[in-house]
Parts: sequence; C-alpha cells; structure tokens
Amino acid sequence: MSLKPFSEKFRLMCLHYLVWASIGIISFFSMLQADGAARSALSACNSCGFYALIVYGNINFLYPRFYQKKKYLPYLLGSIVLLVIAGIGRGYLSLYIRNNAFAAAPHRLDAWSHITFLLSVTTVFILSFVFRLAMAYFTLKQQSEKILLQQSQFELRLLKAQVQPHFLFNTLNAMYYEAFMEAPRTALLIERLSDIMRYFVDQSTNEYVQLATEIQFLDNYIALEKMRIQPEPEIIFQRSIDDQRKIPPMLLMTFVENIFKHGIDKISGSNNIYISLYEQEQYLVFQTRNYLNRHADPMQMQGLGLKNLRQRLTILYGKDFDLYTTEENEEYFVASLKFPLT
Repeated sequence: MSLKPFSEKFRLMCLHYLVWASIGIISFFSMLQADGAARSALSACNSCGFYALIVYGNINFLYPRFYQKKKYLPYLLGSIVLLVIAGIGRGYLSLYIRNNAFAAAPHRLDAWSHITFLLSVTTVFILSFVFRLAMAYFTLKQQSEKILLQQSQFELRLLKAQVQPHFLFNTLNAMYYEAFMEAPRTALLIERLSDIMRYFVDQSTNEYVQLATEIQFLDNYIALEKMRIQPEPEIIFQRSIDDQRKIPPMLLMTFVENIFKHGIDKISGSNNIYISLYEQEQYLVFQTRNYLNRHADPMQMQGLGLKNLRQRLTILYGKDFDLYTTEENEEYFVASLKFPLT
C-alpha cells in the first residue's frame, strides 16, 4: 500500500529516517578523528543497525504483545533476551570488522567490553521504552480530542435536527385547529399522532420515563390503530399502578404492536383484546391477551420484536425478569412481562 505524500504516516516515516540518519552522522563524526572515515562509517552502521533492532523490537513487538496486555514477566524475559542478543551481536560484529579490515593483530573482547556493550544497548532500550510510553500518551490524547470533536459535531447536528420535528409539530397543531370545527374525529387523530411523535423525539432516548407518560403513549397508539381497523376491536386496558413510577421507555410497546401486527383477524372481525398492567411486590407486570388469528399468514415473520425486547431486558436487568408467550386453550394468545420497578 503506497503512502500519500504529506499524509500523517508519510511524515512519520520521514521523521524516523531523519532520526536514524542523524544518529548515524553523529556516530560517524564522533569516531572520525580516532578511527578514520572507513572504520567510523562501518562502526556507525553497525551501531545504528543494532540500536534499530532494540528500538523496533521493543516498541513494535515486545511492548504491544506483552507490556500492554500486562504480561510483565514475559516482557521482562523478552527484553533481557533482546538486550543480550543485541549487545553481544554488536560487540562481536564490531570485533569482526576490526580484526578483518583494520587491525594488524587480532583483538579479543574482555569482560569490560561485554559490560560496555550491554550497558549501551540497555540505555537505548530504556530510551525506546520511554519513547513508546510517550507515543501511547500522545495517541490517547489525540483520540480523546477526536472524540470530543465528534461529540461537539454530533451535538451540533442534533440541535439542527431538532428544527425539523418542531416544524412538524407546529404544522400538526395548525392542522388540528383547522380540522377541529369541521371534523373533530380527524382533529383527535392529528392530536394523538402529534403526541406519539413528540414521545419519540423527547422521551424515547431518555434512560427512564414516568409510567404515566408510557401509558399515555400506549393509549395514543391504541386509539390510532382502532381507528384504522374496521370493525373496531374491543380493547379493555386495565391498570392498577402508581403512574409516577419510572421505567425504561418502550418496554411495553412490543406486546401491543404485535397484537395489531399479527393478532388482528380482519376476515372474521372478532378481535377482543385484554391488556392489564399492575404492580406485584416491587415488580411491574404487563400482560396482553387476544384471540388467535386463524387467518394469519404463516409465512409472515414473527418474533423479532420479542427477541430484541428480551435482549434489551437482559442488558437492563440481567436475569431478573420474566418474559413469555403462550397459547391458552387453543383460543387465546397470551404474552406476559415482569420486571423490577425502580
């Protein structure tokens, strides 16, 4: 994959080349007066090669595979192996170059030479570790700044998006007042539709909503569906609950939506629906009961809404909830939900 000129990766690669070129030049001129040009050049290349092995072996292999995963003992052992290989390798390669190209008589490495080489590569390793920590810090800082920027942009888009729903609400209100005098039934539908949409915009994204708000949302939805179906289904919605309690939004909607989506028999017109909502020992119990739809399309997909509801309940309450559906006496379809109240 080619790097684009002036891209961030391209600039970083150029910076690496510049750093190693600077280290090589400094090493070359530091030994030039004592060792001559040829020996200084070979020594500088030898040092840079093993220093690069230490730096990139640490920051690209040992650090991400062991240190970042908190495997400190393997990281320590791997670092020691890397330092020994690099220190001894640098020392013996330097000795080989010297004996075969420049020395009149063979030289040997004494104990102090081994210690010197190990100390030099250890210093480079420590610097590479500090450098890698600095890279991690600046990467994390850059990601944090990017997240803050994205959050600011999202908030700005959200503020802009709020203009459209409010424009729609104002339009629906105007339509309501126009229809109220001549078609009160149509005006009522417009009012309920406006309340449903306002719920989606203002309440559905909250962590909790008042039970009274959730019940009003269900009432509006049921009223709209009843107007759509002929003959109108008979719906009994019994409730015995403190409607000031709070629950996560949209938990009760799935059962009611499934009734109108899958449980309405438009052919026979026999559609009796019973809904109950009550409190039981600090738990909210919500049950629906409707006639089985004998004329339902067997190929129609069902169960996705309940599956999503179960997943959401698991996230919210773990295993502290009950959700089941059953057929009763081969005549009714019953759905029941029970979860703790806050």
